[in-house]
Amino acid sequence: MTTGRVLVVEDGNELCEAVAAGLLQRGLSVKSRSTGHAALSLLETDEFEVLLADSQIPGMSGAELCREALRKRPELCVIITTHDGDLDYAIEAIRAGAFDLLTKPVTKDALNVSIERAVRHCSLRTELMRLPVRAARFGDGDLVGESPAMQKVFEMIDRVGPGEANVIVTGESGTGKELVARALHKKSGRSGPFLAINCAAVPETLLESELFGHVRGAFTDAKSSRVGLFVEASGGTLMLDEIADMPLGMQAKLLRALEQKCVRPLGSSQEVPFDARLVAATNRDLEQAVKDKTFREDLFYRINVVHVRVPPLRARGTDILLLAQHFLMRAAARIGKQVTRIGRGVAERIIEYDWPGNVRELENCMERAVTLAEYDELTLEDLPLRVQKPRDADALGMGHDADELPPMRVVEQRYIMRVLKAVGGNKTLASKMLGLDRRTLYRKISRWD
Repeated sequence: MTTGRVLVVEDGNELCEAVAAGLLQRGLSVKSRSTGHAALSLLETDEFEVLLADSQIPGMSGAELCREALRKRPELCVIITTHDGDLDYAIEAIRAGAFDLLTKPVTKDALNVSIERAVRHCSLRTELMRLPVRAARFGDGDLVGESPAMQKVFEMIDRVGPGEANVIVTGESGTGKELVARALHKKSGRSGPFLAINCAAVPETLLESELFGHVRGAFTDAKSSRVGLFVEASGGTLMLDEIADMPLGMQAKLLRALEQKCVRPLGSSQEVPFDARLVAATNRDLEQAVKDKTFREDLFYRINVVHVRVPPLRARGTDILLLAQHFLMRAAARIGKQVTRIGRGVAERIIEYDWPGNVRELENCMERAVTLAEYDELTLEDLPLRVQKPRDADALGMGHDADELPPMRVVEQRYIMRVLKAVGGNKTLASKMLGLDRRTLYRKISRWD
């Protein structure tokens, strides 16, 4: 059900009340006026997302009301209802800044779809206006987010950070697991360093030396002794990234080190104590790895004292735009370009795209966009092609394998929505291209909503 504030302007109180009653059933907040001057007076004191006006109202035309209303409230979306075939008036209304035109008699489905589009458009525009201020609250190395999914992560960091328990952070690649680990270290109040190592990036023969250290002569190239990361991180935090890729033999040595709170450097007979808090991270299912015998069960329970799950970007709602603005501002400052805003078309594509690479992919995308930008506002042409348009091999969301093929109703929906987008939301033109009458198109769109 749509939520939003709508001002209805119709000639006659009874008609006003009838239209308002129908909109109230959709969960909208509605006020009505029967003259253009009364509507303009109300706009001085009240805020609305949508103005729904008839083309002919006492005192002025709908187009004139549209022009005056937008002068007072530029963020308003104006929908005008007009009589069929009045092309001259339609042109006048569009020039006045009307968001949509509906031909009388207006069906309930058509009205609902138009108002929903207008409310979404207005909400997105308001969101974009607020983004720079909201994004400026976050520092360069901070976790950025306001969504309920991220609030849960922040709550876990606040609760777990001050303790000493080992923590495992899970999430898809690129979700920001290291930032979570750094936030946990910051909350811990530990004075020692934060150190991190990617277990998948270091060969097994070197991983033990990296973690536990070695003495001079322990192996061919060991020309001097070296302290391992566990000891170097004493008083601080050690992050073992991609721990699921650690070889089984190394897992056994890690388990002993965690249990004894000491390590034995390669080539040494002496054990060295350490006081580093362990934060492990992985993008894999460790419980399944335990079942598959690729990860030790005893080590799993040793490191999995507290579990923090980092949500994928697609599950973070408007955090996507907040992060995009954050990365835009950071890239612009680093490159030295006066790029300050995200265009509405860009925002829509950013929200619609799946972001399989998560936050890392979004960051790279925004850095590229800022680098290519010619104006102070990002345009669609600044985005990578994969973000600008749906995948060409899957234009209707259809896979290549039989088990990926969607039902016909889903293909129909995707195709109609693509046509609507291609014609800028003009339902009259879309219905002609699709070979459907307008009422059938409105009915389908309303049913999908």
